[in-house]
Parts: sequence; structure tokens; C-alpha cells
Amino acid sequence: MSDAVREYRQGRFRAPAGATSVLLVRHGESEAARGDRPFDLVGGHGDPALHPDGRLQAERVADRLAGEPIRAVYVTTLRRTAETAAPLAARLGVEPQVEADLREVYLGEWEGGVYRRHVAEGHPIARRVLAEERWDVIPGAEPAADFDARVRAGIGRIAGRHPDQLVVAVTHGGVIGSVLAQATGSRPFAFVGADNASISLVVVAGDRWLLRVFNDTGHLAHGFA
Repeated sequence: MSDAVREYRQGRFRAPAGATSVLLVRHGESEAARGDRPFDLVGGHGDPALHPDGRLQAERVADRLAGEPIRAVYVTTLRRTAETAAPLAARLGVEPQVEADLREVYLGEWEGGVYRRHVAEGHPIARRVLAEERWDVIPGAEPAADFDARVRAGIGRIAGRHPDQLVVAVTHGGVIGSVLAQATGSRPFAFVGADNASISLVVVAGDRWLLRVFNDTGHLAHGFA
């Protein structure tokens, strides 16, 4: 066939050989914070359970992903991720594995539900967090470089175990923001707004991370409002 009549069609994205496709699921909505009843702490981190709505969201995640060729499910040390992963893991017949480095950013003196209250009330430091796009303006919070480094290490370990495979990591909003900012070279908080029970996708090919999906909530019927 001559070059003049040869057709060159557009094709779908294909992950590079040896790459790992990581579905980043933000945990479902967790229980409400209250000033008179701070969250239990695990390793210094607030550890709320899922809100009843969050349990429903976890079922919707399972509905969405149970038919995918997922080879492993990862959770963090915090129970809201384990509770979100449970319906999907049960349907897949796999035991979730813990990747501790994908736990949420440590918020120092604002752990245990304090952060939510200060954000809702417009605390000056909460406004600085958003304006400066860094968590470590909060007293005692995890330094930004340390947080990004441990998140990168956690994703790297998962990818190293699963070349050419699709896996799920049920994790946290701050972690998803860090992963996708590192993948794209964006502003630090460009992707911090992932919704509860949303699905994002990053393809990890060695040091090259490719963002494919951000904040898919089609299974939750949120719409775009």
C-alpha cells in the first residue's frame, strides 16, 4: 500500500511496558467532627470511622470497580480507608494490604477534627493553608517536602510490586493531591479537591508518572454542580 492511501487512525492510550496503573480512591465521607468528642488518634493521626453516607459511597465504589482486572487493593493505617475498601475487596476476593506511607498528611496541633472546625470557622491559619498551598503552616504539621517524599515512596513501592497490572489504593485527599501534583508538576494544591469516594488514575512508569483521570464520581451521581 502506498503512503498516499495508508490510513493512520487515532488510538487509545496504552500504558508503557512495565508500568503500573494505580486507581486512587479517596475514602468515603467520614463521621462528623465535634468539639466535645475529638477523633481517636492512630500514630498521631485522627482516625474517624465512616459516616453512614460514606458506607454507601464505599458500596458504590465496589459497584464501579468490581468488574475491572484489579490485582491488589491497598489501604492506609487509618480505618476510613479500610472501611471504604472492604466492599470492593470482598467482591474481588482479595485481602487489602497496608501501605502506611499513603496515610494522610499529619496536621500537628490540628489533628483529631480540629482542622475541620478551623476551616469551617475561617481561622486565619486555615486561610493561609489555602493561600500558600502548604499544610505545614499549621503548628506542628508535617513539612511539605517530607510529606511529598513519603507519598512518592509509597506509590513507588506499590508500583514496584505490580508491573503491567492495575491496582487500587484507597487513600486520602491530601495524598491524592500530592500524587497528582507530582505527576503533573502543578501547583501543590491543584488537585487537593478530590471528592469522597472519587476515583483518580495515575500510571507509574518508573520516575515518569502520568495522570489519566481525576475525581471521577460518575458512580456517585454528583453531577457537575
